[in-house]
Amino acid sequence: MDDQGRGPGPRPAGAADAPYEASPPDPLPYEGVWRFTAPAADSSVPQARHAVRDLLYRQGVPASDDLVQGLLLIVSELVTNAVKHAALLSPMLAVEVAVGAEWVRVSVEDNHPYRPTALEADHAQVGGRGLLLVREITREAGGVCDVEHTASGGKVIWAALPLKPASLH
Repeated sequence: MDDQGRGPGPRPAGAADAPYEASPPDPLPYEGVWRFTAPAADSSVPQARHAVRDLLYRQGVPASDDLVQGLLLIVSELVTNAVKHAALLSPMLAVEVAVGAEWVRVSVEDNHPYRPTALEADHAQVGGRGLLLVREITREAGGVCDVEHTASGGKVIWAALPLKPASLH
């Protein structure tokens, strides 16, 4: 990412889309990308949630409590889905947090090729609404989410939310 996470949207434009700059602007103190792996096991759900929460606070990311709670719920849902549906083909999963000047993006990657879709709510069905919840939280925050294939044949599911300092809410 040549624009150091400062693109106009939650997915910074690539070098082809970015105007030429002699040198990129200095990143803000909280900007960066952090990635960690965990086993595709139930115990990884709270561990991932706590790791993301601690990272956001440790880096001083200027996010409202509502935004942080939404991000943590998204992480919980995505890790839970990877554990429930991908563990057989993907014994490890990766969680990534990317923070730019104006957005924060969380993603969960596994090596299972199945690309899930957010299905319509079936009120008779128990469970199965995790991606619907992720999409709704993301939409309400003014963000975007998607599922993409990885070069290794797996998938990454991500959600990017606009970063609004807590003082603006």
